[in-house]
Amino acid sequence: MEKKKLILELRFFQGIRSETAERLSGKALLRKYERGALIYRAKERIGRVCFQMEGKSILYNMTHSGSRKIIFILGKGELLNDHVLNDHETSVFCEAIETSLVLEFPAALFAEEMERDFGLVRQVIAAQERKIWRLGHQLKNTMGSIYLERKLAAKLWKLARDFGIRTAEGIEIDISMPVTFLADLLGTPRETASRLCKTLTENGLIIMKKKKIIIPDPERMSRFYKTGQP
Repeated sequence: MEKKKLILELRFFQGIRSETAERLSGKALLRKYERGALIYRAKERIGRVCFQMEGKSILYNMTHSGSRKIIFILGKGELLNDHVLNDHETSVFCEAIETSLVLEFPAALFAEEMERDFGLVRQVIAAQERKIWRLGHQLKNTMGSIYLERKLAAKLWKLARDFGIRTAEGIEIDISMPVTFLADLLGTPRETASRLCKTLTENGLIIMKKKKIIIPDPERMSRFYKTGQP
């Protein structure tokens, strides 16, 4: 597919000038990453601006104990960079959790186009604002007043909303989520995550099938993470 057309299909680039898309497409690179591949590492200047085209990726950091803490799960059309202008080292890792296609632009060119086209600036700001809004909700759910079961329920409810597929049993989250992944999502030991999943399963809030999770009743799940009543 023509790269300009590929760019303009993304919601992020809708509203930018045609000539901006033209110049960006001339230097764009569509790169494939296998599951588990690092798209970029923390504490490096990556020199490119990346967008998820197919598959899913995670942004995560390492805790002082050496375990991962997943911050975001990003799907098609999402901006993957934490530093768009690349003036500083990145603060997080970005890893493909499925076979992924990533559209990449040279950071210097992207910055030049931002200077020319305020529509592109507006989209970058909007993307960062969404991330800040989501971080605010994550921080709210890390307070000591919310039990881990409710914290996990809140995360699963949101993932079902963002990546859910309707099935006969409920909303299936279209992400492979073994217990180790859930532990990274919560920033807890694997044993704790396993216990939390068992609690939610016993209360009929989730169905676990191998590495997939189904939420039979999203409204009930929402009520549980807000009030603690299953």
